[in-house]
Amino acid sequence: MANSFKNAKVDLTTTNATVLYTVPSATTTIVKSILVSEDSGNADTITVTLTNASSAVFSLFKVKAVTANTTIELLTAPLVVTESEIIKVTAATANRLHVVASLLEVS
Repeated sequence: MANSFKNAKVDLTTTNATVLYTVPSATTTIVKSILVSEDSGNADTITVTLTNASSAVFSLFKVKAVTANTTIELLTAPLVVTESEIIKVTAATANRLHVVASLLEVS
């Protein structure tokens, strides 16, 4: 088994659901951290979902508040995601939020 630390990052320039991370084939990933930073000086909200291999969508965070000019940590414990699962993030307003995830891929 190989372990590889990675990060995934996205600037939410639209209000569409945006892929933050997709688990590669033959891999399990431990998400250690999901940081959300608001950089426009305006409070906003973020929604985070997990789509599994059968395309079922599960809410991880539904309309989570992010205060103006702050960074928040969404996870209080590691999140395990498996092969082909997708983490998506959606901002309520475009051009306000940046998201960075810290990951450990185990393959």
